[in-house]
Amino acid sequence: MTHKKITTAIIAFATVGFMTITGCNSSSSGGSAQLSSTIDSVSYAFGYLNGKGMSQRGMDEINPEIFSSAMQKAFAGDSSQIPMSEMQTILRTYQMEAQQKAQQKRMKQGKENAKKGQAFLEENKTKEGVKTTESGLQYKVLTEGSGASPTAEDTVTVNYKGTLLDGEVFDSSYERNQPATFPLNRVIAGWTEGLQLMKEGGKVKFWIPGELAYGPTPPPGSPIGANETLVFEVELLEVK
Repeated sequence: MTHKKITTAIIAFATVGFMTITGCNSSSSGGSAQLSSTIDSVSYAFGYLNGKGMSQRGMDEINPEIFSSAMQKAFAGDSSQIPMSEMQTILRTYQMEAQQKAQQKRMKQGKENAKKGQAFLEENKTKEGVKTTESGLQYKVLTEGSGASPTAEDTVTVNYKGTLLDGEVFDSSYERNQPATFPLNRVIAGWTEGLQLMKEGGKVKFWIPGELAYGPTPPPGSPIGANETLVFEVELLEVK
């Protein structure tokens, strides 16, 4: 493998998190950096998102001091302590191990989330006004609508807020001040089923079991865990 190909592979490996985490809102527990220029902000964003992405993929054993030192050597044009011919093998082996570790962690969390969600739904279904469909979807009508009900082939416009069971908001059209429009057959199964129970002008609260939401493969970079039960408040504004 040529020097150019090795370098390209290393860069691709190191920046894998940056490409998939962009746009994720996260907070840091470390000290605040002094960002006095655009390039300072770019440097911080690249470093933070890179570290976040690697951590989410199980690469959380990376030594940040050595990482920083090696990057400074590369910028300065100094020689590497590790032969370039060995780097690709080192990174490929570690990436495979990290992926296996992350997969095992997701599977464990998925089982825990499924168990927690099932316990919550068992209790929730006994509460006043909560109805449960054959699929396990739970809902409560907050405001009765008076317009048309959508079919799975329709396009709808809605306002909504999505939270985890602990109340953490992971998505909200209200916060964006912009209703969402989408084909009803292009969303998670719980939405496809649930919105067909609504009428225009109505507002409903849904509790969506993990298997009707994102199951074992939640969106990358999202706070949603594997098999996590989700809560949505949805206003159906228009059926198209």
